Amino acid sequence: MAALAAGAAHADGFPRPGQITFEQAVTPIAHEMHFFHNWILLPIITGICLFVLALLAYVIFRFNETKNPVPAQTTHNSTLEVAWTVLPVMILVIIAIPSFRLLTHQLVVPPADITVKVTGHQWYWSYDYPKDQGGGFSFDSYLIPESDLKPGDIRQLSVDNEAVVPVGKVVHVLVTGSDVIHSFTVPSFGIRIDAIPGRMNETWFKAEREGVYYGQCSIICGNNHAFMPIAFRVVSAEQYTAWLATAAKKFASRAPDSVHLADNNAPSAR
Repeated sequence: MAALAAGAAHADGFPRPGQITFEQAVTPIAHEMHFFHNWILLPIITGICLFVLALLAYVIFRFNETKNPVPAQTTHNSTLEVAWTVLPVMILVIIAIPSFRLLTHQLVVPPADITVKVTGHQWYWSYDYPKDQGGGFSFDSYLIPESDLKPGDIRQLSVDNEAVVPVGKVVHVLVTGSDVIHSFTVPSFGIRIDAIPGRMNETWFKAEREGVYYGQCSIICGNNHAFMPIAFRVVSAEQYTAWLATAAKKFASRAPDSVHLADNNAPSAR
């Protein structure tokens, strides 16, 4: 419980020095994860540890050689054997019910307002916004080098191109990889899913608060694994609409190139 009280989490989407708890939750899934950890798992494991500590202390002081020069010959106790079998099962059931509910909420994607495709590369991320939702463009997102950081930027987290989503909307995220396995993780959103080449995974979030929220690749993917951060800017619906129009012009050059065949006297395919 002291860990919960010490080092408050911050709402600006990244950890601070001295912070102990999770990053501030800004999605329904993240809130549910925090509740599951703080009010189910943490009390249960604390109770188990205190119970075992009390048993050890009792055994040390009650059954030491001084007080028991002749040890007892008891070998069975049916009540005790039933108890240490039934109680752990009951504890697991108590944990399993909210755990399965949380997993279901994570895996079952509700009707989405927006779909974003995310592709992990060595060592950057690409974001694709579908044309039928006002997008029709894609862009790459690279870590800003430390030498290029400006006031307000965050070392190892700020990127040159942030993904932008509207507040209060269900965002369906399709995640894949282009080379090796990466892990797309944004703690404030409560999402972590592998980006696997040749496979499309999916997750979702619904941000409740405007701001910039950061994450990082969470699977070692090569020598620059630590240098491929994730940044999502959550804005109002009006700002998102304006950003779509601006981004469509800015990233127009990222339209798919024409396909050229080898020079074998065959016409080029366009």
